Amino acid sequence: MNGCRDQTPIALLMTAPALLGLVLFVLLPFLLALAMAFTNLRLGSPLPLEFVGLEQFRRLFTDPAFLHALGNNLLFAAVVVPLQTVLALGLALLLNRGLKGTVMFRTLFFMPVVFPMSLVAVVWVLIYAPGADGMLNAFLDQLSFGHWRPRDFLRDRDWALPAIMLTSIWQGAGFQMVILLAGLQAIPSELYEAAALDGAGPWQRFRAITLPQLRNPLIFVILITTILAFRLFDQVQIMTRGGPDDATTTVMYEAVQALFKRQEVARASAMTVVFFLLVLAVTLVQRRLLKQERELS
Repeated sequence: MNGCRDQTPIALLMTAPALLGLVLFVLLPFLLALAMAFTNLRLGSPLPLEFVGLEQFRRLFTDPAFLHALGNNLLFAAVVVPLQTVLALGLALLLNRGLKGTVMFRTLFFMPVVFPMSLVAVVWVLIYAPGADGMLNAFLDQLSFGHWRPRDFLRDRDWALPAIMLTSIWQGAGFQMVILLAGLQAIPSELYEAAALDGAGPWQRFRAITLPQLRNPLIFVILITTILAFRLFDQVQIMTRGGPDDATTTVMYEAVQALFKRQEVARASAMTVVFFLLVLAVTLVQRRLLKQERELS
């Protein structure tokens, strides 16, 4: 016990930079945003600064534009998180087989993660180019033997959000793949050998060994991907600017528009507070559900 007490100052000293970063870049900005959300602050407004209580939050949750943006965020996360995780798991399982060229393919799959999302979004804008000359339209035309009708994906209300989803899945799957591949390589081979001797098939070994052993890496990638999915902004700003007809607008995009375009500081602050609490709630629910599943298994 005395040894543990002696190490406490050292532990606090080593964690101090991380704690300081959390306070300066997470806690303090959140508290400032929370304080401004209870006012009527607007840059350039002749009205005096006043405390308005929950008025900004009441306006948000009665605003169809904000509710639509929130719905887009939830839909984006509900589609991207499971699809991206399944794709990454499939790639990790494939690369874990020890086939020739594994290092090259791992590099190729991870390469989109290295590129900034702004660059990735510009590249995919070119891929989604309208008309028969667009790369995706030309590919689908060849695939359908000339029966595909060219579309303007990013200006079509029904296709714009799925197009952004595809871009995000392509860009982020490599990160998840690397994490899951590391988890697969840490599984003792003796477990698979024992299961094979007991007559377990590939699917049975996957369910009884691979998935339980990958539980922690899967929890990590699901939580990180969920947070990143709710932070959706770069793709929307570059590819669609919230259009067409607000089909791709998100909470972050609405907050940026409110602050920098309309200079509604209090409204933007209320949006960021709601966004922060929503992401925190979803993360805690996910952790709770995954913890219960782990206890049951």
